[in-house]
Amino acid sequence: MFQRTFLKMCKQTKGAQPIYLQVLLVSSSRYPDQWIVPGGGMEPEEEPGGAAVREVYEEAGVKGKLGRLLGIFENQDRKHRTYVYVLTVTEVLEDWEDSVNIGRKREWFKVEDALKVLQCHKPVHAEYLEKLKLGCSPTNGNSVVPPIPDNNSLYVTSAQTSSLPSTVR
Repeated sequence: MFQRTFLKMCKQTKGAQPIYLQVLLVSSSRYPDQWIVPGGGMEPEEEPGGAAVREVYEEAGVKGKLGRLLGIFENQDRKHRTYVYVLTVTEVLEDWEDSVNIGRKREWFKVEDALKVLQCHKPVHAEYLEKLKLGCSPTNGNSVVPPIPDNNSLYVTSAQTSSLPSTVR
């Protein structure tokens, strides 16, 4: 059986040069002192993009408009595929489902700091950030993150599904 879960990740901050990325992490429900990329399960017949939007709302209290697919990660051992999307945020809730029900917290990290935090206990989540970091690097000449309109934050969301080919993109 394949596991189906979803993840949410980053925003781009504008101001004085340079533009930089920050990553939204949430506290783990199982280990509240550990930060993780938000994630959850997919409802029957739900599309990965729709599930990612729903999950980021439930776990991180963020609403927004789903953007382009940034990449796909596959894990043969756990038998799932993770789709990573961009989400332009239109609203950040003060209180949200998981904050009220289980006391979940959210916090913004610089990408490098988030990588360090995730490498310790969630290295697979760090892989998603590495892909994001490489894809958004100004040195490669091809930012995978579109420019953000003023007054909006940009997040990345992802979704895991079944029926995997053997490659990681």
